[in-house]
Amino acid sequence: MTTINLKDFYSWYIEDQFVEVTDEVAEAMRADKRYEASYRRRITRNKAQYSLDCDDGIEYSACVFEPTPQELLECMEQFERLCRALNSLPEIQGRRIDAHIILEKSEREVAKAEGVCESSVRHSIK
Repeated sequence: MTTINLKDFYSWYIEDQFVEVTDEVAEAMRADKRYEASYRRRITRNKAQYSLDCDDGIEYSACVFEPTPQELLECMEQFERLCRALNSLPEIQGRRIDAHIILEKSEREVAKAEGVCESSVRHSIK
């Protein structure tokens, strides 16, 4: 039997706590402690302090941002200007731009739907 100090193995122990365990358990705990230390060293050497695959929200926060109220207001104002600009265009040109840019249809699809040649749709959109 070997006596180990639990404070050496568990961070939540703030005082020394000695326990007798079998030699196999003591060796397994020491091996685990050595493995954790080597893992920390590898992380530090490779500058990999976190992983995007560990599903702790880091990847989500890196990919998706929460806009500020100022950005939301600017986006809303830009959308209003876009709507006013589309409404000021002639009906045919507005319909073609709406179909091509907003609905993401190709110029060929817009021309086919309206029964006109593709070049007139292209000219109208530009």
